[in-house]
Amino acid sequence: MKVNFPGLLIERHRNGSLRYRVRVARRAERRIHIPVPPDHPLFGEYYAAARAGVVYSPEIPVKLVVRSLDWLAQGYLAHLENLVTAKLASPLTLKQRRSQLRRICDFDDGDGRYGDFDIDAPTAAFVRLRDAFIATPAEADNMMKTARAMYAWAVERGEISQNPVKGISKVHRSQGGAEAWTTEDLRRLRSAHPLGTMAHLWLTLHMFTACRISDAIWLGPQHEVERDGMLWLDWQPAKKGSVRVTIPILGPLLRATRATSLQGPTYLLTEAGKPFTTPEGLRNRVRKWCRTAGLTDRSAHGIRKAVAELLAEAGCSQHQIMAIMAHSQAKTSEIYTRGAQRRVLSEDAMQALASLEW
Repeated sequence: MKVNFPGLLIERHRNGSLRYRVRVARRAERRIHIPVPPDHPLFGEYYAAARAGVVYSPEIPVKLVVRSLDWLAQGYLAHLENLVTAKLASPLTLKQRRSQLRRICDFDDGDGRYGDFDIDAPTAAFVRLRDAFIATPAEADNMMKTARAMYAWAVERGEISQNPVKGISKVHRSQGGAEAWTTEDLRRLRSAHPLGTMAHLWLTLHMFTACRISDAIWLGPQHEVERDGMLWLDWQPAKKGSVRVTIPILGPLLRATRATSLQGPTYLLTEAGKPFTTPEGLRNRVRKWCRTAGLTDRSAHGIRKAVAELLAEAGCSQHQIMAIMAHSQAKTSEIYTRGAQRRVLSEDAMQALASLEW
């Protein structure tokens, strides 16, 4: 398991068990023991308290300085937890924002730890934070996005009069995203992983549903419905803002789902026969499958992009592509299909030139 918590020490006892300790921020000589591992649901609370120099107890809430950035982050995360409970926000969003807010609060620009400062911070303080992570521009922008959302929540509740993160520009410039798989890429992976393997099922599931990897980990037999003698997949994507997807199960996908020796509550299973618990777990497995096929720079999202381009080249309308891709706005589908549609248009246009005498 990859762990990235500043100040966290992982030590191994003679008996092989692991011990977790955290250096207190700005007091590195002091270390606080954490009784739970990083994958424990309460690890974030133990860790944040230890960095602040407090021994956390689930029965005794950590008292933070009122109107400090730590205090604001705690309130905002509690709000997000309520949204997740009410199924109005994704657990993945909560996990990501908890991690990003921890990094924001633990950031020290030389004048002190940000989490200890008052929430009425100048915009320049967040610009310095963004610039400190300029080597990973997407992460820098995501941290600003999280801070901006937190402050918008605080403004709405009258905790502060203005959002200091509003208007801070992005530093990341898209390079086109994941590279779409080619027909040769698809052939190579199918050759390395034939029908009956979990890798073949994974590839077929993405190709014939265009689902996101966050949905692929939980799609399964329970999403199959029969209508007029035809079998369909019907599900609500986990990503916020996505529309419900209802698509027929074509022959290749039906065969792939029935051909694996491991069967369970989800189509895709680990080697132990259990569902994948996180998208990252499946991504790690996909990397291994791709390496076996000699594909070192391909991703699951690249398949989704390839499906969108193939649909566009086949003459599908924008609304047809939106229905399959679970997009609620045409501009989102256009990101995937613009290049393919231009190729179709250019081919048609060149046919007009082909008839010219030259």
